[in-house]
Amino acid sequence: MDNLTSHAVGITTRTEPPTLVVGVHLLLLDGDTVLLGRRHNTAYANGLWHLPAGHMEPGEAVSRSMTREAEEELGILIAEDDLALVHTLHHLDADDGRSRLQLFFRPTRYDGEVRNAEPHKCDMLRFWPLDQLPADTVPYTAHALGEITRGSTLSTVGWPA
Repeated sequence: MDNLTSHAVGITTRTEPPTLVVGVHLLLLDGDTVLLGRRHNTAYANGLWHLPAGHMEPGEAVSRSMTREAEEELGILIAEDDLALVHTLHHLDADDGRSRLQLFFRPTRYDGEVRNAEPHKCDMLRFWPLDQLPADTVPYTAHALGEITRGSTLSTVGWPA
């Protein structure tokens, strides 16, 4: 029964597949350091360090989502063809129980100088050593960066063992 549910009273109804939130994250490296921003005035992870990131919008290709977020948050231009997918994280969020697919991209090149283009959402940008991330890093971000450092391209967080 593809996407159908049968009830005890004999009525069959269609169920929708689960909605999956897709997050895009930019991995900007300088040697063994990674660019993180400290979230400010945000509903999620306020005061924590996080990669430049955002969500895929309806009708938007995932690669366009990443290039849009890079321009909005950092003022840099990245061609979609200059993005390399380096890690995929399937994250079950304990706060709201939603399933999220977190995609981590590294640009092979970009134009412009990195700057804090959203100071109302980020109060500081800083490069951190990959092996010495701040204690107040978003937990799934720290997990993904550790996996990326180990060369893993896929991981999960929050799912029952």
